Amino acid sequence: MFGQDVRYVSEFNKFMNDFLKKNPEVAQGQIEGRSLLWEKAPLDLDERQRNEASRVKQKAYPYQAD
Repeated sequence: MFGQDVRYVSEFNKFMNDFLKKNPEVAQGQIEGRSLLWEKAPLDLDERQRNEASRVKQKAYPYQAD
């Protein structure tokens, strides 16, 4: 009943669509930047076991002076 009007395009969307058409290298740069931060190679099992074994157990309340 209250669906969005799909014909409406905001000024910002018009600007971004036009900008990306004129500068396609920006979209490629975004993909490369994302891959730097999020696409990581999986750890091998030995490295994962070493990482888990080297963790230091944190106290429930770190500010309490035992």
